[in-house]
Amino acid sequence: MSLFKARDWWSTVLGEKEEFDQGCLCLADVDNTGNGQDKIIVGSFMGYLRIFNPHPVKTGDGAQAEDLLLEVHLRDPILQVEVGKFVSGTEMLHLAVLHSRKLCVYSVSGTLGNVEHGNQYQIKLMYEHNLQRTACNMTYGSFGGVKGRDLICIQSMDGMLMVFEQESYAFGRFLPGSLLPGPLAYSSRTDSFITVSSCQQVESYKYQVLAFATDADKRQETEQQKLGSGKRLVVDWTLNIGEQALDICIVSFNQLASSVFVLGERNFFCLKDNGQIRFMKKLDCSPSCFLPYCSVSEGTMNTLIGNHNNMLHIYQDVTLKWATQLPHIPVAVRVGCLHDLKGVIVTLSDDGHLQCSYLGTDPSLFQAPKVESRELHYDELDIELKELQKIIKDVNKSQGIWPVTEREDDLKVSAMVSPNVDSVSQATDVEVGIDLIPSVTVKVTLQNRLALQKAKLSVYVQPPLVLTCDQFTFEFMAPEMSRTVAFSVYLKGSYTPPELEGNAVVSYSRPSDRNPDGIPRVIQCKFRLPLKLICLPGQPSKTASHKLTIDTNKSPVSLLSLFPGFANQSEDDQVNIMGFRFLGGSRVTLLASKTSQRYRIQSEQFEDLWLITNELIIRLQEYFEKQGIKDFACSFSGSMPLQEYFELIDHHFELRINGEKLEELLSERAVQFRAIQRRLLTRFKDKTPAPLQHLDTLLDGTYKQGWEETVDAAISHLLKTCLSKSSKEQALNLSSQLNIPKDTSRLKKHITLLCDRLAKGGRLCLSTDATAPQIMVMPGGCTTIPESDLEERSIEQDSTELFTNHKHLNLETPLPEVLPLQGLSE
Repeated sequence: MSLFKARDWWSTVLGEKEEFDQGCLCLADVDNTGNGQDKIIVGSFMGYLRIFNPHPVKTGDGAQAEDLLLEVHLRDPILQVEVGKFVSGTEMLHLAVLHSRKLCVYSVSGTLGNVEHGNQYQIKLMYEHNLQRTACNMTYGSFGGVKGRDLICIQSMDGMLMVFEQESYAFGRFLPGSLLPGPLAYSSRTDSFITVSSCQQVESYKYQVLAFATDADKRQETEQQKLGSGKRLVVDWTLNIGEQALDICIVSFNQLASSVFVLGERNFFCLKDNGQIRFMKKLDCSPSCFLPYCSVSEGTMNTLIGNHNNMLHIYQDVTLKWATQLPHIPVAVRVGCLHDLKGVIVTLSDDGHLQCSYLGTDPSLFQAPKVESRELHYDELDIELKELQKIIKDVNKSQGIWPVTEREDDLKVSAMVSPNVDSVSQATDVEVGIDLIPSVTVKVTLQNRLALQKAKLSVYVQPPLVLTCDQFTFEFMAPEMSRTVAFSVYLKGSYTPPELEGNAVVSYSRPSDRNPDGIPRVIQCKFRLPLKLICLPGQPSKTASHKLTIDTNKSPVSLLSLFPGFANQSEDDQVNIMGFRFLGGSRVTLLASKTSQRYRIQSEQFEDLWLITNELIIRLQEYFEKQGIKDFACSFSGSMPLQEYFELIDHHFELRINGEKLEELLSERAVQFRAIQRRLLTRFKDKTPAPLQHLDTLLDGTYKQGWEETVDAAISHLLKTCLSKSSKEQALNLSSQLNIPKDTSRLKKHITLLCDRLAKGGRLCLSTDATAPQIMVMPGGCTTIPESDLEERSIEQDSTELFTNHKHLNLETPLPEVLPLQGLSE
């Protein structure tokens, strides 16, 4: 138990022999002052409504006369009070008061006083609803995604949900199997109502499902219902918690994630908005109320939990961070800003003890008793101090018996790419055609702080990019030594690489006292190669078979500033069209909109779109980062181009099958062909024709090492594990041997299924948040950009209206690398 008590900032006792419950307390700026100061609204079962604005002269003062802004007797018992935008035609805050058979909405206003008695407050009834059933509790929110107003949902004692669209009654629905009402909350993120039934399970009902279900007034089965009119009310998800719930609260971290908190009789649950348990905590004491709120630590939640031991516990997720003692048992707890003091904890007991407190400690009044003084021998103390200093000095010299803390800067690796291509190209044995293949020099520098042994540098780039040298070895590197190696990179094949990023990895051994041979360590450094290494300026093309449109949230940027060296400097500075020609011969055209925030990439070949698209996104991000803009985002509004992708798969598979057939024809004569090949290679040496050079590849069966099998196996594994929808799919056994398929129908089916499940919120992760929703969704169709002069036709419609109903694919989170184009383009 904690020794700390809650610091009493302001407190009072409400009425005499009045009773209160968890719905009787609310904090809000109910009189719409706009200064950020909350008022305390309290309703009692005796029908009294009170509004307080505490102003203590000093900490611990009781209530003064001017602290009570309003007290009115509404005669009917008050079950719950809430503040929201409950009146149509205005976004001002109003007070909703729930009685057992009536719902009243009031406006609270104050009049500036002319005498010493201060301001005068009054309430005005805006509207009321007489209820046909006895009410239990209510919740409110922007049901159905309405903006600028709040709707109210009341749960009756017999399990009926009654929805009121402010001044009018909307509909009523009975919850299936309802026996006793439970706590009720609304989740704006999922647009659903969450409650705990008498079956001890948490249930979630979509608002749209409630709205379109059979009306509660027609509960009895009729002939019309038998004909199929109306829909059955179906629960969205359920979770059995094994105990009754005291309260439910929903807290959103941001617009992308929210949590459902349920306070049970013995446990405290935190659920995801899809019903899965995020964490739970078994409570030591019987709880009475709780309040979750956002924590200062990112990704965590703080929760206030009051119990029947007059204690208030503060948890960060499942860790108890603080415990404080209250003078009463709280049945309701809120946190607000009162009198410029933020984070005031307001608690209310069932007998009307209202207290505003904050966490802290009082100064201790305990004083340690004086000990008997003794005479100090300064000479002895001086000798002892010198001995201790000598011991400390010796420990520092020998580094002690504790291991020295390892530092991450034992070795630093940096890479520098030359801004210009080599004056003399280092490209040899290329297969790109008649183009002069350039090369670029990369320098990698190793700086070590300590002595290192057996350092090995390995450099990797994406094929068909090759290196003049990719392995460097250093047997020994003395302390504070720097080594620099240089190599060139050039394009060897006739297709484009998947990316222009390289990676330098250094493995080394760091000697230690216990291991003289050294402890193995690995460090890496990434570098980016210039686009002009594989691409030349080209003429923009007017026609293109494949087009891709990228939306951004910032004004368009001149392509000349994004791709210097790929446009004529004599042109206008605001270049909005640019052509690229890959060394293999294919062409890509890039267009920037003059009026909207969009860019278009188009080409005759589908696989050529990726590299320029990736470069455009990277360069846009770098451009806005240099300007200090951090909220730049790209999105793709259109359907996934799976049909074009499937055509590439079919083409690759057809070439592969033809290679298999050719190999079978050559298998009988393989020995003779190899003998002829060796003689020709020996005779012609460097002048050997290309078909003879690649005959070994054909005879060794390269076509058997298939792309289709590996990708299908990878996707099948994802669909079986983190993207599975049922236990039946998880029970599938994958074959340990990969065989060439008869066709590509199974592979294409799995790719389509993968994209569909990713669109519905699936994630490629096996962690506890694997099923959490994410931004990435697959939208519908894509509309053309009409502003370019290269378009075949002109559209007068405003371009911003063409994409109003489209969802967006966030390009900041890349798609998984299980769908590569590299193997297909070879």
